Amino acid sequence: MQLSEADPKGLVRESFRIDGITPGECRSIFVDWALSLKPGVPVADALRALIAEYGLPNPGHPMTAVLTEGLEAPKAPRRRGGRAARVPGV
Repeated sequence: MQLSEADPKGLVRESFRIDGITPGECRSIFVDWALSLKPGVPVADALRALIAEYGLPNPGHPMTAVLTEGLEAPKAPRRRGGRAARVPGV
């Protein structure tokens, strides 16, 4: 996958250039990046391309951690039903 397809607006590229960027700011940029992908672009493939290009040379950067977390499968939601869902602390 080409970088122009994986990062069409250059948001991820620019995030690696910002000195002192925080993990929260990286997560915000990640959401903007995800919304900017063209329909049909495989997100996992785009993330792998971005990690290879920017994350591997910058392993301690907060955006590397955010991109890596994006590849992980979401945890299964836990449903709390009945009284436990309505009454806190139960």
